[in-house]
Amino acid sequence: MTDKSHAQVVTTQFGEQANAYLSSAVHAQGAEFALLQAEVAGRSDARLLDLGCGAGHVSFHLAPLVAEVVAYDLSTQMLDVVATAARERGLGNIRTEQGAAEHLPFADASFDFVFSRYSAHHWSDVGQALREVRRVLKPGGVAAFVDVIAPGLPLLDTHLQAVELLRDTSHVRDYSAGEWLRLVGEAGLQVRSHARQRLRLEYRSWVERMRTPEVLRDAIRALQLAAGEEVHAYYEIAADGSFSTDVLVLWADR
Repeated sequence: MTDKSHAQVVTTQFGEQANAYLSSAVHAQGAEFALLQAEVAGRSDARLLDLGCGAGHVSFHLAPLVAEVVAYDLSTQMLDVVATAARERGLGNIRTEQGAAEHLPFADASFDFVFSRYSAHHWSDVGQALREVRRVLKPGGVAAFVDVIAPGLPLLDTHLQAVELLRDTSHVRDYSAGEWLRLVGEAGLQVRSHARQRLRLEYRSWVERMRTPEVLRDAIRALQLAAGEEVHAYYEIAADGSFSTDVLVLWADR
């Protein structure tokens, strides 16, 4: 038995690995950064919320283009990393604030943009978080969500959720594109567009970044080796455990 809440699991998992996420190529690089920058171009007066900011890569890319970025995360250790890196990079318009995605400590219509990248699969209640996003966005404001998504087929979905949870016990769920569209619509946001891209995950750095215990690493590899041809083909599982997965880039308007 354990008396730890999900929030405690998240903060424990990511607090110990905060610096690893700052240097992670998966998190520091991505074609979606150019899309986010293009969206805020010409909006030097804008206020932006980096929701579930992690090590702050969205904040760092966009701060030079807007008036203020609020880097918001559940992990205080992650926020310490963001604050230090922002100072080192001369980004004085980034401020940090701690809290959960489901309960944003901001007034209604506070932000022109809310962007979230590789965070939502850790949220305990995505629907509630999306309603909060709508609340804090100004009328006409824009939200963007980037996250790993599950395939529609149960066989493929189950494999992904299993390896994600074994690697990181704070994982809740990778939602399918259909689930994302439904949840965003139910929150009162208008989907503008959504696109799928492919992400390659190198196995060793993937588990090292989270400091996954050896027993769970062994379980991941055993699961991969036991999987059928359909799973191996879809995820492009390599001999060393590296694999590919799908990422959704979704744009929504308030």
